[in-house]
Amino acid sequence: MSLPPHPADPAAESAQPPSKTRRKKDMHALQDVGAQLVELSPARLATLPIPDELREAVLEAQRIRAHEGRRRQLQYIGKLMRALDAEPIRAALDDIAGTSAAALARHHALERLRARLMEDEAVLGEIARDHPGADLARLRALRRNALKEAELAKPPRAFRELFRVLRELQGETGDAAA
Repeated sequence: MSLPPHPADPAAESAQPPSKTRRKKDMHALQDVGAQLVELSPARLATLPIPDELREAVLEAQRIRAHEGRRRQLQYIGKLMRALDAEPIRAALDDIAGTSAAALARHHALERLRARLMEDEAVLGEIARDHPGADLARLRALRRNALKEAELAKPPRAFRELFRVLRELQGETGDAAA
C-alpha cells in the first residue's frame, strides 16, 4: 500500500487540479484585465493584439451604461479571455500604462535626452540626425524658455513641453508626464 504524496511536494500540487478558490481568483483577474480594456479609447484598443470577438465585446461594454448590464458584459469578456493567453494583453496594457520595463526604459532615455539638451544645445544636431523632420527652432525655443523658467523659479511648463515634443519625435503617444 503506497502513501499519498506529501502535500508540500511540488509534483503533488501540479498533479491536482486547481482549487475552486484559485479558479475564481484567476477568473476575477481576467475580468480585471477586461475592465482595463474597457477603459481604453477605441483607437488605443485597435492597437492591441486581441481577437475580433473580444474587441467587439469590449466596444459593446463601453456602450453599456446600465450597471448590471455592464457587469454582465465584463463577465462575458472574462469568459472570452479564459480561452486566450492573457499575458500578451497584460504586457500591452502595462506598456500603455507605462509600467512595463520597456516603457520605463523609453521614459528614462527621453529624460536623459532632455537633460543633455538642457545642458548643451549641440544635442540638437544629434536630434536632427536621428529625426530629420524635427522642428529644431521649436526645440531651441523650448530649451531657452525652460532655462529661463528654471532661472526665475517659475513652473516648468516649457520643460514639460520639451519632454512631450521629444516623446512625439520618438513615436510615443503615452500619457506619462515629466
